[in-house]
Amino acid sequence: MNKEDYRSGFIAIIGRPNAGKSTLLNEILGRKVAIMSDKPQTTRNRITGVLTQKDAQMIFIDTPGIHKPKHKLGKYMVDVAEGSLEGVDLVYYMVDANASFGSGEQYVVNRLKNSKIPVFLILNKIDLLTPDKILQTISEWQSRADFAEVFPLSALKGDNVQELVAKTIEYLPEGPQFYPEDAVTDQPEQVVIGELIREKVLHLTREEIPHSVAVVVEMLETRPKNTVYIGATIYVERDSQKGIVIGKKGALLKEIGLQARMDIEKLLGSKVFLDLWVKVKDDWRNRERILRDLGYDNRL
Repeated sequence: MNKEDYRSGFIAIIGRPNAGKSTLLNEILGRKVAIMSDKPQTTRNRITGVLTQKDAQMIFIDTPGIHKPKHKLGKYMVDVAEGSLEGVDLVYYMVDANASFGSGEQYVVNRLKNSKIPVFLILNKIDLLTPDKILQTISEWQSRADFAEVFPLSALKGDNVQELVAKTIEYLPEGPQFYPEDAVTDQPEQVVIGELIREKVLHLTREEIPHSVAVVVEMLETRPKNTVYIGATIYVERDSQKGIVIGKKGALLKEIGLQARMDIEKLLGSKVFLDLWVKVKDDWRNRERILRDLGYDNRL
């Protein structure tokens, strides 16, 4: 193949919280690089996923959901999402086709109208709609903005996802291969591992706990017999939350560790020994220095 035939580019995946952005990224890549939860605002940082084919390389940027921030962490997340529109070649605007159109979606639509970058409208969760309702939803959305392409799909079931990838290549410019063929993400292992642990906390807790949690991997080292030792700290905002995450006689923390270890072993391909601690950082989502210490820093 001539080098002139090779295409590459960056695709930002944006949308409101809980639209299914991380689910789509994982489906496209065929493995988990972004954590998933039915709780909104799960993704907090830009997560980059890389898909390399014989004629193209696509670098996907999964972003936090665009929402009205209630604290400094929320503002950081929205700044990350909107900043991801700069310097990309294509935008996936992902919406929950089963949800009603509101002011939040109107804000995103207005933001995209000023963009000179092609925008694909991704209507997710069509498996929950009848064929007639899908056609009606497509028509309604097409009247709101001029989208380069409209793709109804189910990220969870994989319906129409390969067709989306094929059409994406057509919109990418000719360019080099930015990452090695076997690269799947540019995130450090510690970051991916920390997110997998946080995902289990999201799944196993409720009410205010999920949004009050941050995870930092303090130690990652290979030990004899190909065993990887990982020490990680789960940070919460109040002592009462610490007790909830630990659980009665440590039961919940043990379950978090058990489920996280299974995913981490799949990621690393090694036996893992996972040590978890829970510590309190009061009101950390509103304290800029602590946000930077935990890795939430737009200046990086």
